[in-house]
Order: sequence, then C-alpha cells, then structure tokens
Amino acid sequence: MSISSNRLFQFFKYAIYALLAFNVYVFWSDELLAATVEYSDGIPWLEVIGAYAATIDTAAWVVLLLMFELETYVLEDHHYNRAITWSLHTMRAICYAFIVYAFYGYISNLTYIYQASSLPGVSDLCRLVQDEWSYAVSLDEYAKITAANCASLSDAHSFQRFAGISAVVDAAGLTRIRNLAWVDVLNAAVWLLVVLVLEIDVWLQERNRYEGFLLRASSIAKIVLYSSLLLAACYWGIQGDFIDFWDAFLWLVAFVFIELNVFEWRQEIKESAIQDEIRAPS
Repeated sequence: MSISSNRLFQFFKYAIYALLAFNVYVFWSDELLAATVEYSDGIPWLEVIGAYAATIDTAAWVVLLLMFELETYVLEDHHYNRAITWSLHTMRAICYAFIVYAFYGYISNLTYIYQASSLPGVSDLCRLVQDEWSYAVSLDEYAKITAANCASLSDAHSFQRFAGISAVVDAAGLTRIRNLAWVDVLNAAVWLLVVLVLEIDVWLQERNRYEGFLLRASSIAKIVLYSSLLLAACYWGIQGDFIDFWDAFLWLVAFVFIELNVFEWRQEIKESAIQDEIRAPS
C-alpha cells in the first residue's frame, strides 16, 4: 500500500503543529521553576504575565495557528456561514488579546532586568551559600548557589542583584540576559507584524484583491520579517538557548505551511474564475 505525497506532507505539517503545542508545556515547566525563585511568596495576579509570558504567548499562538489552518486550508467556501465566521473572528480576537498581553509581559521582564543593582560586600559567590541565594545562569534560569558549585558558577569579583529576589549575576551574565530579553521583545514584535500582514492577505484573498502591487508589497514585507525571525533563531542557537531556537525554528516552518495554504487557496480561486469564464455563455 502506497502513501501519497500529499498525505506525507499533511502528516509532517500536523506533526509540526503538535510539537508546537508540546512547547507550551516545555515553556510552562521552565517558567514554573523560575517562578519559585522570582516569586517565592506567590505570584500576584497582576504579575502572572511576567512570570508566564512565554507560556501564555505560545499557547495563544498555537490556537491562532489552528485558526489560520482552518481558514486557509480545512474549511471550504460552502462551510462558511454567519456562526462559523463569527466564531473564527472571535477566537482570533481572543488570541490576539493574549499575544499582545504576552508582548507586554516581555517588555515588563526587560524593564525588570534593567533594575538590577550592585550587591556590595560580595566578591565571591561562596559567601552567599548560607543565605539560600541563586545565580542567574540565563534568562529565567537559575541555579541554587551551593558549596559544591559556588566556585564554578562565576569567577567574577563583583555581582549584580535582581530587585526583590535572592538572585545574583555577574556583569557578563547580566549583559547576556539583557540581550536575550531584548531579542524576546523584538521577536514578539516582529511576529505581531507577521500576523498583521497575514490578516491583510486573508482579507484581500477573500475579496479577490490579492494581486499586483499588494501581492508584491506583502511578499517583500514577509521576506524582511521572516529574515528577522530567522536571525533571532540563529542568535538563540549561538547563545546555546536550544529551547528558544527550536521553538523559533518550528514556528517558521509552521508559517511556511500557512503561506503555502494561502498560495494554494489563491490558485484555487484563480482556477475557479477561469472555469467560470469557460462555462459562461458567449
């Protein structure tokens, strides 16, 4: 029994979607561990987005991705009615609200990191062993300072303390963490622009106006935006942040599928228009 190339393609596509859904759990697990250090007394409701920005962001994006998949591939024109259209638009609006909310969370995290201040009187991490301090290994990643690891975490002789928590980092580590936080913010901003362009594409496609200058402008914008996202993924890879690199790679692949859906949808509309012209009486 042979398997068609289309079936393999669809299997690969939905496998990518499933991996992205699994990443919600991965980010939640990482942020849960970080929250035990950053919010040892519990997370206030107003700061939940700061604690779980990546989890909320990824979950909203997964739902939004499925909405795009439904609209650009699964649903045919005859499936659409008032209820279906309203439901899709409502779900997308909710997703966008959470994505913008998560974007605010990334900005809040970046602002918080810049509030780090010098920790006076400490020139050796081993002096902090008895007081239950942690060392910021990376963004949202902490290692408890113990007698066994205090000498290996950093060889610096001055440290920065994060506001309100018992966590420190050296100057080089703080610079790296700030850079990673900036990349989070910029990456989230670019993705917002990507879906804005894609929403415009879908709107134009539904009205048979996705042609000519508008098509070229959309293509150029996407080249710039997707290239920026690829650079962010490469940066995470160079920095050894495998989870963010892998997640960014999967999202790029997933949106390639959405772009292919839009292209196929456009071709079907053009072929349908040609058939209508052929069938039209002279």
